[in-house]
Amino acid sequence: MLLTQLRYDLLMFSREIFYLVFSLIIPPVTYIFMGQLFGENSYTGGLSYAETYTPSFILLITFSVIFFAFGFEQVMNRTNGVEKRVLLSPVPKKVIMISNILKSTIITSFGYIMIQLLSIFIYDLPFHLLGSLVSYIFFILLNAILLLIASAVYSLFQNMKNALIFSIVLFQVVMFTGDFALPIQMMPKFIQIIAHFNPLYHMNHLFIDIWNRQFDFHIDSFLSIGYILFLLIISYFIIQIRKKTV
Repeated sequence: MLLTQLRYDLLMFSREIFYLVFSLIIPPVTYIFMGQLFGENSYTGGLSYAETYTPSFILLITFSVIFFAFGFEQVMNRTNGVEKRVLLSPVPKKVIMISNILKSTIITSFGYIMIQLLSIFIYDLPFHLLGSLVSYIFFILLNAILLLIASAVYSLFQNMKNALIFSIVLFQVVMFTGDFALPIQMMPKFIQIIAHFNPLYHMNHLFIDIWNRQFDFHIDSFLSIGYILFLLIISYFIIQIRKKTV
């Protein structure tokens, strides 16, 4: 039953042009385009463009898949009456939820592989099996964190139009304040301040450090981890409160 539901969910994702564009087309195209502009630059820690932005764009794909194809889809199902029909169907709600989580993980893993292959074949980024395994494990942890945050955020929406506008605006904000588009040091001061309230900014820098085997426990990493844990706790309580009110 789970495999059947998973195949159905993956098929429906492949038919959603909106999801495909924001999740699997814009990020890799931007990754290649920026590489042509800034590929010769050096970044924090003496890292190259590929070493810095390969994990960044993997995370950007992860964010877009989870927030659009998981979070926004929950609002869409809620407003279109699909959720009520699901509750009356013979398929257990738990199976549908697990299928949605697996769908998101499979698609984001595809994005992970796609960006890594681009980094190897276009930018000659070396492949290290152990480092890649550690990075992938951390990537799965980021998936779990974003799934919980997305569930909490989109549980607050009852209107699909409002959720869609929010999603598109959020994508742009994350792009510019998550250190994905341009180095945050090049941005105006107020953008740099906003960036520190963006959990994707903190996840991005942790992922870059893990990817390049430069992670170390210092004040910035403790602050990033603490902030993410704080948001996870808030997200959990929001989900529990929404369950009681629905």
